[in-house]
Amino acid sequence: MNILTIPLRNLRRKWVKTLLLLLVFSLGVTSIVALNYVSDVVGGSLEKKLTAYGANILILPRSEKLTVSYGGFSLGDMVLGVSDLDERAVEERAASIALKDRISVVAPKLVAMATVDGTGVGVVGVRWDKEKILKGYWAADGVFPSSDGEVLAGAKAAERLGLHPGSAVDLGGRALTVSGVLHPTGSDDDAVLFADMDFAQRSFGTPGRVNFVEVAALCAGCPIEDIVAQLSAAMPGTDIKALQSVVKQRMYSVNFVKELILTVSVIILLIACCMVGVTMLASVNERIKEIGLVRSLGFSRRGVFAVFCFEAMLIGLAAGALGYAAGVLLSAKVLQVLDMTEGAHLAFQPAHMAATCLFIATVSVLAAFFPAWKASSVEPSGALISL
Repeated sequence: MNILTIPLRNLRRKWVKTLLLLLVFSLGVTSIVALNYVSDVVGGSLEKKLTAYGANILILPRSEKLTVSYGGFSLGDMVLGVSDLDERAVEERAASIALKDRISVVAPKLVAMATVDGTGVGVVGVRWDKEKILKGYWAADGVFPSSDGEVLAGAKAAERLGLHPGSAVDLGGRALTVSGVLHPTGSDDDAVLFADMDFAQRSFGTPGRVNFVEVAALCAGCPIEDIVAQLSAAMPGTDIKALQSVVKQRMYSVNFVKELILTVSVIILLIACCMVGVTMLASVNERIKEIGLVRSLGFSRRGVFAVFCFEAMLIGLAAGALGYAAGVLLSAKVLQVLDMTEGAHLAFQPAHMAATCLFIATVSVLAAFFPAWKASSVEPSGALISL
């Protein structure tokens, strides 16, 4: 009989209690592992979905503003040094930065003024494939344009100009068809007409040139400032601004999910620790005589303390291994139910399993610390009186 065989014999002798404790602890570990795997996938998926609610970075041509006044009267501001951006160069340089995988979409814009039936209206040239990703919240009566001969009208612009799906408008000397009318968005989108970028560049600007570029960046994996800094270094001569309010709103949504999962995991872990502590404490009370006998045979306080800690460690290692394996399987099933398996990479990783087992074993030993200390404090004479 030694310090290793005593815990093993006790676990085998009281196998029902051991099995129940192992089951409860394993379920707790399973829940924690599954919650953490699912939260990583859900957090990334949530952030990608949030890119459909607008840009969080603006790329603008660098300019200088001069305030003109004379005799105490302000004559307004003059913007100097304004130039258009090269659309292709911006896209290529954005794709060349180290954090390019954090950029979801790059959507260029060309803004111009036009006249429709004597009424002035703003016209915004866009790339429809990118704009529909960036403005996933858009809804329209009719359909979105599918060619450069169609435009999409904002709600206020359509009301002011008397437009509806199927209406014809003359822009830049070319007759275009209104394919759809946007539902009110409460933003500047309501007051303009949206046209295909190639048509807008031919009619109101210069082919290949745009006024500004909107970027939707995924900012959960790194600070938004790092992305802005790399874009600034790749595009000298431009002003790159992060829309901090948008960034903070998105990060709040993503972090809320992760913090909620972390809180639930901590609560589950605390409950499991309490189960281990209570079970070990009950075991100590049941084994007072046995402890006294072992102490009378020469076992030191440290040896008795080690016996109970080793017993808790064995339970923790077994619960960590079983819980991790079951957690990976459970997370895959949960993601399948949530229809989030696309792009999710879940795999059984031995290193993660080893880290989980080590962590759970450590937690088990800590939970059993007080019962083990109580067992080591048992005096042989007092325990053997009742024999």
